[in-house]
Amino acid sequence: MANFPTHIVVGTVVAGSLATLTLAADVIAPENLVAVTMAGSLGSVLPDIDLKDSRPSRALFAGLAVFFSFALLFHFAPKLSIAEMWIMWLATLLFVRYGLHTAFHKTTSHRGVWHTWIAGIACAFASVIIFYYVFDRPDGVAWLAGGFLLIGFLTHLILDEMYSVDVLGNHIKRSFGTAFKPIDLRNPWGSALMGAAAVALLFMTPSISTFYDGLTSRPMWSALNQRLLPQEKWFGVIGPRSQVAVTPAPVGQAIPQTTGSIPETTTQPAQP
Repeated sequence: MANFPTHIVVGTVVAGSLATLTLAADVIAPENLVAVTMAGSLGSVLPDIDLKDSRPSRALFAGLAVFFSFALLFHFAPKLSIAEMWIMWLATLLFVRYGLHTAFHKTTSHRGVWHTWIAGIACAFASVIIFYYVFDRPDGVAWLAGGFLLIGFLTHLILDEMYSVDVLGNHIKRSFGTAFKPIDLRNPWGSALMGAAAVALLFMTPSISTFYDGLTSRPMWSALNQRLLPQEKWFGVIGPRSQVAVTPAPVGQAIPQTTGSIPETTTQPAQP
């Protein structure tokens, strides 16, 4: 299997490449793009959450502990005294970081159900729900974050399989085939529960129509194709000047994208 730094580096490169395309498509505000890119980086280490006493597992549970403790604190703060808020915040922090961490590792095994496609899908749906209901992001942003996380998750599984092939030694390690798989056949009940969780989370997600319409927009893909290579000079100084003229779209005729906080284009009425 690949080590933790390798997963972080590769996951960041993949998430950054996706973020570049998203930024070029101009369909999401910069503050939202940073958040969804971080979701992709998180997905690249998430499968190792079931590796006992690993850095990814400790870091993920520490992050979850901070997130849930402050989420509860902000929700119940108007109803509690300062002493009650301190107790609730600290109890939640310790319970998630140490209690859930210990219980989780007693019921899971590495490269088990968490190294499956269905686990990645369930985590992607969970991220959609968190971005939409907790972070109060638009539905398009929430689904984009889920997509980034899923791609990062699958990148981790593929990378583990690649490290199972010893090219120089001309042999395949015994771990080959245990990382990139749809379900865990060794744990059918765990796979069934993960599948049920994915279905339940799907019913809690917001509408996917905005994200789907933006992803299948022909004008958006046409604009990306035009921006793939520089029309004039590389970085403004290298290469001959291109003769291709790019005509900007008339104001008010572009398809509005609502996956971020970019305001929709509106036409101004003519002055009398």
